[in-house]
Amino acid sequence: MSSKTKEMVPGMKHELETKVEKTEQARFYKPAADIIETEHELTLYLDMPGVAKSGVEVKLDQDQLTLEGKIDFARYESLKAVYAEYNVGHFRRSFQLSSAIDQKRISAKMEAGTLVLTLPKAEEAKPRTIQIS
Repeated sequence: MSSKTKEMVPGMKHELETKVEKTEQARFYKPAADIIETEHELTLYLDMPGVAKSGVEVKLDQDQLTLEGKIDFARYESLKAVYAEYNVGHFRRSFQLSSAIDQKRISAKMEAGTLVLTLPKAEEAKPRTIQIS
C-alpha cells in the first residue's frame, strides 16, 4: 500500500481528500438603482452599502451587464445588533443593454457604498438635427 493510500476500515469515519469547490451561504439582494439620462450618456447609481471597491465585479457578456458586490462578512461576525432595519448580504443585478450604448466605453467607480456606472451613448443613438434640403 502506498503512503497516499489509506486503509478503509468498516465502521470508522474517513475523510476523503478531494478538490471540491467551496460554496458560500449568503443572501443576494437587488441593489436600489437610479438611472440618469443626458444627451450623451446614461449614468447608473447602485447602492451597495458595506461593499468595498475590491468586492465589486462588473461583467459584460454579449448585451448583458451584470453587477455584483460582495460583502466581507468578517466585519460583522463579532457584532450583535441591538436594532437592525436591513440584513447584510451580497448584491447582484443585471441589465440588458441595447445597441444605443457604446459598450466599449462603459466605465465604473465605487463612491462611498454606491457603484456609479457611466454608459456612453453610441453616436447613432445621440439626438441630432436633420437638415432640410
